[in-house]
Amino acid sequence: MLRIDADAHVLETEKTWEYMEGAERKFRPQIVGPNDGSSTDEYWLVDGTLRLKSRNVGKNTPMTSRELRDVHARLKHMDELGVDIQVIFPTIFIIPLTPRPEIELALCCSYNRWMADIWRQAKERLRWVAVLPLLSMDKIYDEAKLAKENGAVGIFLRGSECDLLLSDSYFFPLYDAASRLDLPICIHSATGSPILFNYFKYETIAFSKFKLVLVGAFHNMIMDGIPERFPRLKVAFLEVSAQWLPYVLTDLAKRYHIQGRELNKKELLRESRFYVGCETSDDLPYIVEHAGEDNLVVGTDYGHADSATELLALRGVLNDKRLSGSVANKIVSDNARALYGL
Repeated sequence: MLRIDADAHVLETEKTWEYMEGAERKFRPQIVGPNDGSSTDEYWLVDGTLRLKSRNVGKNTPMTSRELRDVHARLKHMDELGVDIQVIFPTIFIIPLTPRPEIELALCCSYNRWMADIWRQAKERLRWVAVLPLLSMDKIYDEAKLAKENGAVGIFLRGSECDLLLSDSYFFPLYDAASRLDLPICIHSATGSPILFNYFKYETIAFSKFKLVLVGAFHNMIMDGIPERFPRLKVAFLEVSAQWLPYVLTDLAKRYHIQGRELNKKELLRESRFYVGCETSDDLPYIVEHAGEDNLVVGTDYGHADSATELLALRGVLNDKRLSGSVANKIVSDNARALYGL
């Protein structure tokens, strides 16, 4: 059985941006520290704006490992944690970075090429999700295709993007490309909407702007018929636990009934090809009862230090006495293999 960490992370370094060449070099993010020595915080300077770099750092992971400076150190730590494969998500991109398409394109391409080089060092064990330039839709397919050819198993998306709902037709070229390439859309706890990000500027823990917006995206995509419009598309909703699923499924069933339709709540995830990341703190038997057992996955949030982080999450699911062995194996292995095509 392959034990798959469906949501791990890398913390970007200066090397991440070394793939920008020629005129793009001026767009490379720079690391900036405090001037007065009053703080140990570091920032990324991106397009003239400081973005905090030194928070949400998982100090229970080796620096060379969480920054993927040493791939062998990462693999060694994975062995210790009982993980066979990690699917790696970015860190810097969990917030909107720039409104300028040319800078976004340079950032995405450099990150993807950096991750491709890392994948070549451990092809079977370190897979990753690509970050695509959503402000340049004409570049989406080619960049996603190149990423897949170099180890990517998904496409990174945030709970909101471009100040639009994820069910908006603006994103249809993205969903078409993902369908053609058989790459899942991986919606991660984050926001790409400048309006939303600024609205919750003073929210210290990012619960509303990062987590609840993802729950809303799930609801919107079902109600607006994304699964029917893109019947080959797979979508994952990650790092928001799964405890919200029964509530949202019940709400959807009520709205279907008003429209003269009936919703089989337990079959919705399977029929829509939607997957949800769960956590060991979830009431997993209750969630399985309401949402089924075939579309739940689990991740460690490796490299971070927040409410979703649990380095031994896979062991926690496998050892959960509330679950049958077959259900636990699905969450840790089979479902993630189906989602990511592993």
